Amino acid sequence: NRSKKKDDNILEIPSIPNPFPELCCSPFASVLSASLLPKATSRKKQVIKVYSEDDTSKALEVPSDITARDVCQLLILKNHYIDDHSWTLFEQLTHTGLGRAIEDHELVMDVQSNWVMEEENKLYFRKNYAKYEFFKNPLSFFPDHMISFPSETNTAVSHSGILQMFLSSSTYPEIHGYLHAKEQGKKSWKKLYFLLRRSGLYFSTKGTSKEPRHLQFFCEFSNSDMYMSLTGKKISGAPTNYGFCFKPNKSGGSRDLKQLCADDEQSRTYWMTAIRLLKYGMQLYQNYMQPYQGRSGCSPLNITPMRSISENSLVAMDFSGHRSRIIENPTEALSVAVEEGLAWRRRGCLRLNSHGSPIAVSNMGMSIHKSQSWFHHKISREEAQRLILQHGLVDGVFLVRDSQSNPKTFVLSLSHGLKIKHFQIVPLEDDGKLFYTLDDGHTRFTDLIQLVEFYQLNKGVLPCKLKHYCARIAL
Repeated sequence: NRSKKKDDNILEIPSIPNPFPELCCSPFASVLSASLLPKATSRKKQVIKVYSEDDTSKALEVPSDITARDVCQLLILKNHYIDDHSWTLFEQLTHTGLGRAIEDHELVMDVQSNWVMEEENKLYFRKNYAKYEFFKNPLSFFPDHMISFPSETNTAVSHSGILQMFLSSSTYPEIHGYLHAKEQGKKSWKKLYFLLRRSGLYFSTKGTSKEPRHLQFFCEFSNSDMYMSLTGKKISGAPTNYGFCFKPNKSGGSRDLKQLCADDEQSRTYWMTAIRLLKYGMQLYQNYMQPYQGRSGCSPLNITPMRSISENSLVAMDFSGHRSRIIENPTEALSVAVEEGLAWRRRGCLRLNSHGSPIAVSNMGMSIHKSQSWFHHKISREEAQRLILQHGLVDGVFLVRDSQSNPKTFVLSLSHGLKIKHFQIVPLEDDGKLFYTLDDGHTRFTDLIQLVEFYQLNKGVLPCKLKHYCARIAL
């Protein structure tokens, strides 16, 4: 009862005026009014499992609305990898032998919701250097013999102009050419003339005729995803190893697949690139531009990552004389850098073995390369091609492997011009010393590391420099 009574003896303290009335939203509302605060949204979380090339895996608890790009960023941070904007999340359908690179903007949970429960499908985290290569090098992806333009386009269209037409919502260049198609409900394949238009993919029932009465609808892409065949001819019985297909999002099984295959890797790449652009359009360009947003000097369709301030402040110096000097000639700077690197290697020719004793490099030549990320021990030619293909057919993607035909030699597998080429590395013995060469002994190297480092700086007898190596990362 005492708490309910009002104590008349307590003096009422006069209210103190607010010295900062301008900070208040209203005399009748508190500054931190609940209505002014953002409403807390509860984001459901789910666990996903992501695999690496060596089949190690990591379970991640992620929000249900996480995108493929965000998953990649999370794994990059957790594993302390360098973010070169080529990390990609891949979807592999084990039962059907299909796989695809998940687009950066796609929701991972939406991808998994299309999986059949009894199938052991997987998400892979790996690099894909070709993900946006068509924005950087459109000349390699849009050959003239496969593209036709609308009749109102009278003048010649540049390759950057072709990209603009792909990204436009009103116009679209027509892609045409021959593909092998699997007949529905049958095991047989038929070679047909296909046309890709804004409304979908069609084939001609009469040769190369484009008349409407001869065109038959094959597939549209809004409710389906495009996959690459990872098994070649084995499962589908395709006439070539360059297969791809369209799988409905809510598919009941392999019977709903729309299967195609091209005559070569270049043709498959052309078709799949054009279909990606048709399906996603400007979204792909936004995905490509996202890492460079806010950087000055980035022009549309011609993006080159800017160097940091610290990199721009570096200059080549010559300390060989009594006084140091700045090397202003770029050619001289490059030759000095190469010479300095080779001199460093000569000075460091003595290395420590497991007991801490020095051992000559020439005696280690057969094993020193095994610790390098670009070396793959005892993999076949087919496996090497599959690994390079997964990393993207960009000029300069490479790996070094043991030769299966000759146990004493090695093979450099290299991507160039949307093809995978193989070069034999031959060991030579001269005056009791072992060397390695790619050009019949004209250029010799004491070990494979020296050989790779040289061709990363110089093209030499190769069609291009070594740029990106294929590695089996571990999570």
